[in-house]
Amino acid sequence: MSQAKNKSGPPRPTLAQVDESWSAADWLRWLGLAVLCALAYYPALHGGVLWDDNANLTAPELQSLSGLGRIWFEAGATQTYYPLLHTAFWVEHRLWGDTVLGYHLLNIFLHLTAAGLLVRVLRRLAIPGAWLAAGIFALHPVCVESVAWMTEQKNTLSLVFYLLAVLAYLRFERARGDENLAAPTTESAVAWRHYAVATGLFLLAILSKSATVTLPPALLVLAWWQRRRISWRRDIVPLLPWFALAVVAGLWTSWVERKFIGAEGAPYGFDRLQACLLAGRVVWFYAGKLLWPADLSFIYPRWQVDASDPWLYAGVFGVLAVLAGLWLLRRRARGPLAGALFFAGTLFPVLGFFNIFFFSFSYVADHFQYVACLGLIVPVAAGLTAALAKIPPTLPRWTGRAAVAVLLGALGLASWNRAHVYRDNLTLYRDTLRINPACWMAAYNLGMELAAQGHTAEAIASYRNALRLRPDYADAHANLAMSLLTQPEGRNEAMAHLETALRLKPEHWQAHCNLGNILLSIPGRQAEAIPHYKEVLRLKPDFAEVRFNLALVLLNLPGRQAEAIPHFEAAVRLNPALWQAHYSLGHLLLLVPGRQDDAIRHLEAALRLKPDLAEARQVLEQLRR
Repeated sequence: MSQAKNKSGPPRPTLAQVDESWSAADWLRWLGLAVLCALAYYPALHGGVLWDDNANLTAPELQSLSGLGRIWFEAGATQTYYPLLHTAFWVEHRLWGDTVLGYHLLNIFLHLTAAGLLVRVLRRLAIPGAWLAAGIFALHPVCVESVAWMTEQKNTLSLVFYLLAVLAYLRFERARGDENLAAPTTESAVAWRHYAVATGLFLLAILSKSATVTLPPALLVLAWWQRRRISWRRDIVPLLPWFALAVVAGLWTSWVERKFIGAEGAPYGFDRLQACLLAGRVVWFYAGKLLWPADLSFIYPRWQVDASDPWLYAGVFGVLAVLAGLWLLRRRARGPLAGALFFAGTLFPVLGFFNIFFFSFSYVADHFQYVACLGLIVPVAAGLTAALAKIPPTLPRWTGRAAVAVLLGALGLASWNRAHVYRDNLTLYRDTLRINPACWMAAYNLGMELAAQGHTAEAIASYRNALRLRPDYADAHANLAMSLLTQPEGRNEAMAHLETALRLKPEHWQAHCNLGNILLSIPGRQAEAIPHYKEVLRLKPDFAEVRFNLALVLLNLPGRQAEAIPHFEAAVRLNPALWQAHYSLGHLLLLVPGRQDDAIRHLEAALRLKPDLAEARQVLEQLRR
């Protein structure tokens, strides 16, 4: 029996005597890493609001105390139901408002905190190369998207709670030892206090980002790595409540993705075989970007998942072959297999088995592997540390340190270069199209950004590019029409694009509104605007300007002036500052018996809002004579 044990290698070090304290040298290392991170992320420190930041940062209607309650208790109040994340955003808005620097500095600090916590976890587990792993993680360019993009504070915040939960759970493991925790001893009480803290931290991680539900199986991997086996009583039973939390959070998030974000329909119509084939390719993609982080992109090309493609099967069998090989090597070294299982298992929520809205653009994103990347970084760092320890004594002592400095310097420089991309939307979308020219979303968003900045000709070209890539995109047709309306002789083409947008998406209220406005301006076609305005009001009944425009159309149609009155009245009720509606309504009411006083009131309101309105002044003077 003893020979069999010796053959399988020495057991992993126990947790009983692990020193958790940090020395002065550790704090200096952490401060040095902070300086390197600050330099690497400096180009993004003043980066503006990107893509969907406005949908994630605290909206005006949520900035009050009642809004904070909605964040926690109203599904759909925020884009995703991550109430702790949105509470953090709520507090941050109270602290620095719309100033982006505060968000960026906090994100970098959370990233650095996670790196420091990683050191503590690895030391607790007696894994060599803790600081090297932390340095690689802190400076690796695949993490730039999570740190430089304000929306992805959910990654940095959730990882901090994730690692704190791991530390608390390891304290629970150490405190209980091998005792029977059913017995009412002082030691077991201490252990269960650590367990309660760990459970609370795990819940906080889930409430920051539900992808952290993979922590319970990750802890089982650690248990196997430590003791070569998994015990039902010791390892699985304490984690059963965590698995229950994970299942509930996963189902809830999946429902929110479908119900409120729109992750359903044709882009997500995979069968099980296609999902497995996609998963194999995704795993290799992320591993490749970690090992060689070249051509990183905000949005990568969206692959075709063709079950007849042999390369997709090769990807799946390749993953299985690697895992099988590491399993066969487990008696010599279990770390690589544990790291691979952690990597693939932590990626599981984003492998294609569940609907995620981002999949409509791409099946992969750098921020999806923010936590999972630790599964490869840690074994690599441990292996490099072991290799550097074997440097022949004939070489200078600084050789190993120089190699580490070169590695971290190269990663930091790559991150610095990548951080420039996250300065503003124009830079972000242009860089995305450089790497992924077929990205219709980047082309469309670039068009919107150019239009907002007054670069109309460039915006039109970008919208046309988006439509070339995706001809059935109604929003691109509608926005191209608006840019065309600013150009000479662009009205007819604009109308054609608006009509196409409505054919593709009949509920597109902006297209109805804009087409109605064009028809309103064309003599002889004004009546055609009525059904478009009515459709807008069906979808947006509180749209004061559309009420006013509809009333104008009715006012100029023979025999329909009376129909205009309630729309004018609704317009001034919804927007009392709309002087044009007050003036038109006042003029119209002068023709209605018994409503002269109302007419005078609206004309006076128009004059208050626009004191230089001579026509209203003249009518009022005539009425007062």
